[in-house]
Amino acid sequence: MTALRRILLSALLLLLLPHTGQAAHGISLSETLKYPPGFTHVDYVDPDAPKGGRLILHSIGSFDQMNPFILKGTAPLAIDSLVFEPLAEGSLDEPFAQYGLIVKDIEKAADNLSVIFTLNDKAEFSDGSPVTVDDIAFSLETLKSDKVHPFYSYYYKDIVGADIVDKQRIRFRFAQKNRELLMIATQIPVLSKAYYTTYGFGDETGSGDMLRPPVATGPYTIAAVNPGKSITYKRNPRYWGQDHPMRKGMFNFDEITVKYYKDPVVALEAFKAGEFDFMMVNIAKQWVRDMQGEKFGPEGIVKKIYPHSNNAGMQGFLMNTRRPFFADYRVRQAMGLAFDFEWTNASLFFGQYTRSTSYFSNSYLAATGLPSTAELALLDTFRNDVPPEVFTTPLQAPVVQGKAGLRDNLRRAKDLLTEAGWTIRDGKLVNGEGKAFSFEILLSSATFERVMAPYVKNLQKLGMDVRYRTIDPALYEQRMQKFDFDMIVHVYGQSQSPGNEQRNFWHSESANRPGSSNYAGISSPVVDFLVDKIIYAQSQEELTVACKALDRVLWYGYYLVPNWYMAGHRLSYYQKFSQPEKHPLYYNYLQLLMTWWSKTDK
Repeated sequence: MTALRRILLSALLLLLLPHTGQAAHGISLSETLKYPPGFTHVDYVDPDAPKGGRLILHSIGSFDQMNPFILKGTAPLAIDSLVFEPLAEGSLDEPFAQYGLIVKDIEKAADNLSVIFTLNDKAEFSDGSPVTVDDIAFSLETLKSDKVHPFYSYYYKDIVGADIVDKQRIRFRFAQKNRELLMIATQIPVLSKAYYTTYGFGDETGSGDMLRPPVATGPYTIAAVNPGKSITYKRNPRYWGQDHPMRKGMFNFDEITVKYYKDPVVALEAFKAGEFDFMMVNIAKQWVRDMQGEKFGPEGIVKKIYPHSNNAGMQGFLMNTRRPFFADYRVRQAMGLAFDFEWTNASLFFGQYTRSTSYFSNSYLAATGLPSTAELALLDTFRNDVPPEVFTTPLQAPVVQGKAGLRDNLRRAKDLLTEAGWTIRDGKLVNGEGKAFSFEILLSSATFERVMAPYVKNLQKLGMDVRYRTIDPALYEQRMQKFDFDMIVHVYGQSQSPGNEQRNFWHSESANRPGSSNYAGISSPVVDFLVDKIIYAQSQEELTVACKALDRVLWYGYYLVPNWYMAGHRLSYYQKFSQPEKHPLYYNYLQLLMTWWSKTDK
C-alpha cells in the first residue's frame, strides 16, 4: 500500500468512527480518577527513591521457558511484571482505575463499542526500537489466537478487532457494550512484532530455544539464566518509562535474582541462612513456630503483617465433578461437613485465619443475609434448577461446636450420602453397583499434608477410601491443565471488579477446555446466565447484584470445601530495605516490593 493510499484510508476510518469525547490520561469504572492530568507520581512511592542494589527472591518449583502467555511449560516468577508491560497501568490505591503507560490518551466512543488509544511516543522496547501501533495490533491478534494460554483468548473474546488509524492511534472494536471491556483492553501486554515474528511465539519454529530472553518494554531485561534453578533480571538503564508518573519511584533495584527451591521447608531454611532477602509466608506454622529465635527481632530479620484491602476470593478443597462420585451435590455437601475448620485453625494455624463464607471473601461483593429484591429478580427464573437454600439460607460454612460437633456433622454427612445412593457395606462406602467410594487428593506442596491428614481421617469414618499425595509442581500443573485429578486445593483470586475472567472460572464454555480454570467442571445454565450478567453489567449496582447472586449459586453447588483467608500479607525480610511512608490498598507482595529500595544506597 502506498503512503497516499494509507493516509486516505486513515482519513476514511476517522470519518466512519462514532463521535467520541475528550481523550483522557486514565479511565475508571467509577467515572472519577484520583490522579489528575499532569500528575508526577502516585502516593504510595517515594519519587526520590535511589536506584541501585540487588534483591534476591525465591520461588518453589522450576521454570523451562520465557513466555508467560502460553500454555506449554512454566515461565519464571515475575517475568510478566518486570519484563512486559500493559497499555495502561492500574493504580494500587484505587479499586477500578487505569492510567496510560504505553498509550498516553484513551478515547472511548460515545456508544461504548470502541476505544482509540494514542501511543506514547516515548515507549520503546529493550532493544531500542520504538513501540508502534503495528505492535499493539499484533499483540491483540496474538493474545486472541490459539497460540496463547486459553485464558487470554476468553478474556479478550469481546474485543473483536483493531483498526490502525494512523502512526500514533489504534482503534479497538468491541462486540457489545460492556463497561469493563475498556479496562480489559488497557491491560493487554505489549509484544514485539519483530521479535516474535523472527523467533516464534511458542516453539513453532522448532528451534527448541524456549529460554531465549524476550525483547519487551518493561523496566528489566534478563541478564542470566540457570535453567530451572535461577534467573537474574537487570534494570534497563535506558528504560523509557523511568520518569513516567506510573513508574516514578518504582523498580529501584539494579538486579533482581530469583532462586528456585523444590520444597518450602528447604526454602525457609535457606532464607534463615541468608540465601535470599525477602519472603512472603503462606504457611501459618512457619510464621509462628519456625520463624523464631535470635535471628528474628528488632536487630535481625523482620516479621510483619502488611494489611491489604484485596478481594480474597475463595480457597478450598475443590472437587472435580467430572468424576462420577462427585457428580451429586449432596455428596459434595457431605464432603464439607467432614472438615473441622475450628480444630484446624486452632491447632495447626494458631488462630490466624478467618473462615471463607463467600467466593468474594473480604469484599463488598460477598453475598450476605437472604437475597435482595434485585438478586431475586435474577434468581427467580431458576428456582427449580438450584438448591432451595439459595433462597432460604444465608451463606454459612459448617461449624464444629463442642465435643459432639464433629460427630453430629458426620451423621448429617452420612444421611446425605445415603440419599445420594451410597451405603456402608463391610465397612466400606459403596454405591448400588457395589463400587467403593475411592479417590485421591492431589497436592503440589507437602506442607498441606498436615491439613489433609485429619480431614482424610474424618472421611474414612464415613467409609471412604481416601488418599493424598504430593507430586512435582510441574507434573501437578500438567494434571491441572488436563483436569486429571479427583480433588485439589485451589485458590480463586478475585479482583475488585470481576469480569471476563469469570467465564474462564465457571462458564460451561470452559468446562471441558484444557487449560481453563474451570477445574470443578461446572456446566450450569444459571451459572452461565449470572456470569454473563457480571460481564455485561452496565453499572456498579448491576455488577454487585450479579456477583452476590452468583456467590449464592456457587456456594450451594458445593463445588469445594471452603477454606480460609487472611486480610494481610505475612512478609519477612532482612533489614536491607527502605520503604515509602504510605503503602497501597490493593496489591500483591511483588507490587509492594517494587516500591522499596536498597537502604545502603540512600
